[in-house]
Amino acid sequence: MPIGDWFKKQERNTARSPAVEKRIIPDGVWEKCKGCNEPLFVKELERNLKVCPKCFFHFPVSAYERIYQLTDLHSFEELWGDLIPGDPLGFAANKPYIDSLAKAKDKTGLNEAVVCGRARIDGFQVAIAVMDFGFIGGSMGSVVGEKIKRITELATREYLPLIIVCSSGGARMQEGMISLMQMAKTSAAIARHQDQGLPYISILSHPTTGGVSASFATLADIIIAEPHALIGFTGARVIEQTIRQKLPKDFQTAEFNLAHGMVDMVVNRLELKRMVARLLDYLGASGVKE
Repeated sequence: MPIGDWFKKQERNTARSPAVEKRIIPDGVWEKCKGCNEPLFVKELERNLKVCPKCFFHFPVSAYERIYQLTDLHSFEELWGDLIPGDPLGFAANKPYIDSLAKAKDKTGLNEAVVCGRARIDGFQVAIAVMDFGFIGGSMGSVVGEKIKRITELATREYLPLIIVCSSGGARMQEGMISLMQMAKTSAAIARHQDQGLPYISILSHPTTGGVSASFATLADIIIAEPHALIGFTGARVIEQTIRQKLPKDFQTAEFNLAHGMVDMVVNRLELKRMVARLLDYLGASGVKE
């Protein structure tokens, strides 16, 4: 047999050999970082609060994951979890609004895009609300607005600091004018809370936009943003078309907002709980640390 034919035969045998077949990695073991494109071991990523240990890219987290990361263990007491939005307009576009709600509930296990309750952060008793972008983009409809109002009024009534973690695409237009009314409703509740001299800390995660950014998200005593979070009212493309100018490359990032005085600090998620506890102490959350 000519030597060339022998090599070709070996190549064919190698190609058929199961020993060199591409190994299939089971789902849920590795995840590719969107920041540095490096593969990450999922369990290691979760231990690191879903922050890439190589480039510090912040992966999105659910409302309950955020509560687990930010509050003291077993301290969270959920309130109003049974509130469910209606369909006041009978809205239907590509699909009925009621179907979108059902799909979002199946996807997240939530009845709405915000989770509220009492909790402790490093021993400080707080009232806390956490938005979940996975539920119809964290959009604010009647129930989201109602729950934000209720947790704010509870904080005012019980003389508690208020913590709200925001992640939203804005108002939920499937509810029309009712969704826009939540901006005024939540802002009024925040004003009454601040009139009592009580601390309010807002944490802006990626993204925080639209009617949420234009209302309760940016009315806090201290506004914290996570690194590289998108923060703004409307999209960059719409703004460019309106003003007919090219916007800076980092426009609407957390760092851009910090440089222009729109947020007070940008804090890595790994340091977030410690920073919030320090701020609560500094802002005089008196008589609540255990």
